[in-house]
Amino acid sequence: MLTDMPLDQLRTHRSAHRDPEGLVDFWDSTLAQARAAGGDVVVVPQPTPLTSVDVYDVTFPGFDGQPVRAWLRVPAGAVAAAEASGRGLPTVVQFVGYGGGRGEPADDLLFASCGFAHLHVDTRGQGSTWSRGTTPDLGTADPLSHSPQFPGVMTRGITSPETSYYRRLFTDAARAVDAARTLAVVDSARVAVYGGSQGGAMAIAAGALVPDVGAVVAHVPFLCDIRRAMTITDADPFHELVRYLAVHRDEVDAVHRTLDHIDGVGFARRGRAPARFTAALMDAVVPPSGPFAAHAEWGGADASVHKEIEVWPYNGHEGGGSVDEVAAVEFFRRHLG
Repeated sequence: MLTDMPLDQLRTHRSAHRDPEGLVDFWDSTLAQARAAGGDVVVVPQPTPLTSVDVYDVTFPGFDGQPVRAWLRVPAGAVAAAEASGRGLPTVVQFVGYGGGRGEPADDLLFASCGFAHLHVDTRGQGSTWSRGTTPDLGTADPLSHSPQFPGVMTRGITSPETSYYRRLFTDAARAVDAARTLAVVDSARVAVYGGSQGGAMAIAAGALVPDVGAVVAHVPFLCDIRRAMTITDADPFHELVRYLAVHRDEVDAVHRTLDHIDGVGFARRGRAPARFTAALMDAVVPPSGPFAAHAEWGGADASVHKEIEVWPYNGHEGGGSVDEVAAVEFFRRHLG
């Protein structure tokens, strides 16, 4: 069944989200601190049985310089060709949905098979549900909670923007773009960001925090219009927040303040790259008013910014599935060249 407003109302929906005071400075200083922490990008060839795609194990510095893992997948021979010619490939930096990690080397071959360099970023502290991860969340005080775990992470550090899990994760997303641009196989002027659900939220954040990315694709993006979503779905992950506040009754204001710092609507107002969103009208995990709210705000007051939204009226959180993936390839080809 429909999980939100009718489509005609969604097209005119505007979020009640208001950016908290100091939001831009908060994120700019967070990213500046992460960059100042330094750290090397390490690339190691990964043996696989693949013949048309080469895979590399990448480690790069994320939040506070902490190591984040990724797979780099490129057309076979592309690294040597780029080093010889000095010309890199258009590149897609991909982020992962809630509970997942970067998976296995031979997963997700679409972008490399279509001629892109593809940096598939691991998700700190996740990767124990539907795909495997290897990046710990070193931002937590308890060393036993560092390793990838079964969800959820929604309430980790939730009482302060400074300690919020998503402060670390969104910084990782921005630093992944920085890391990609250091690679010889990457054309640093043609880097796009991509993801679905939580990965879509990360793509929106990276597209805002790194303003010169070439394109953004966010499929059924999570963490947009958060306060509304919490009240209209009983599905996790949003419902993790509800269950937390049902017990921690005295922390509502603090939690709302933290959520206002990570809402995709606020990030969307800073985005300037060409952007493609999707929404599914029967999505109980990410009610479609969230993606529509972020789409409406994308580009802020700059009407020249290209943005589009694809609507799947009879789908749930899977959205358009492989149809969306092929559309993303076409979108990136159009906007990256």
